Order: sequence, then C-alpha cells, then structure tokens
Amino acid sequence: MSLTYYGYPKCGTCRKAKKWLENAELEFKEVNIVENPPTKEELQQMIGNSNLDIKKFFNVSGMKYRELNLKDKLPGMTADEKVELLSTDGMLIKRPIVTDGSNVTVGFKEETYEEVWGA
Repeated sequence: MSLTYYGYPKCGTCRKAKKWLENAELEFKEVNIVENPPTKEELQQMIGNSNLDIKKFFNVSGMKYRELNLKDKLPGMTADEKVELLSTDGMLIKRPIVTDGSNVTVGFKEETYEEVWGA
C-alpha cells in the first residue's frame, strides 16, 4: 500500500500523525501541503473517496480561513468553487491528509488511523 501524506512541518497535529505512520512502519511519500497543495483534480478525488462533506477539508481554525471570512462565504459557494479555493492555498486545507488513492483520512485521530491504516 503506497501512502501519500500531506502535512505541514510546523503543525503539531501533522507531526503526531507522521510519527504514528513511522511507528506503524508504513511507507509514505511526504508532501508539504503549503509548498505543494493538492491540485483541484486530486482534491476532487480525495473528497469523493473520503465520504466526507467538503467542509471537512477546510482548516476552519486557521487564520487564512478567518481572514477570508469563509464561515460566511462558503454556504453560497458551489462545490467546484470550494475545491478551486482549496487548491490555491494549502493553509486553507485541514491537515494532515493521508491517502492511498482510495482511502482518505483528514486530520489526526489515533483511532481512525488504527482503523484505516492499521496493519
């Protein structure tokens, strides 16, 4: 199973998730989500595979989210506009994201990682 881990090195939650993956001895490709955010197409695939609402992919506690006043703007946007916005700035995306191409986890909860990525 080939994993891709989208994280931000300064993010404590990302560091915990990365450590969990390393301790589980899972191989993964690390992508800095800020320097190389997922493309619109990659995000659409991840959102579709995750069975999560697109809102779960937004970093609602981030400064950028608040600066752009997205709490008020998102309800009036189309799904396509939301994905387009996410693809433009990795700081808007909730992290970390881990995917193997079909399974996707957003954020880090140890129980979820055990369930989805546990060997």
